[in-house]
Amino acid sequence: MQNFDYMTPTRLIFGKGVVDEKLADLMNGFGNKILLTYGGGSIKKIGLYDKVKELLKDNEIYELPDIQPNPKYDPSVL
Repeated sequence: MQNFDYMTPTRLIFGKGVVDEKLADLMNGFGNKILLTYGGGSIKKIGLYDKVKELLKDNEIYELPDIQPNPKYDPSVL
């Protein structure tokens, strides 16, 4: 195995209205290609999907829907 350095910093932002206020600005620092992942569809039922798509409309959005909770390697992750 080759040596490598792996870092996964995590930033969590909570609060009322933070999606509207901060999402687009925060994402601009990472480039314009976005992978939008979500599960069974509650994101659409509560209106968050449409809001996120509108806020990020100037970006290339790739979607990966139907993510299972705690997915098994085979077949979900494959």
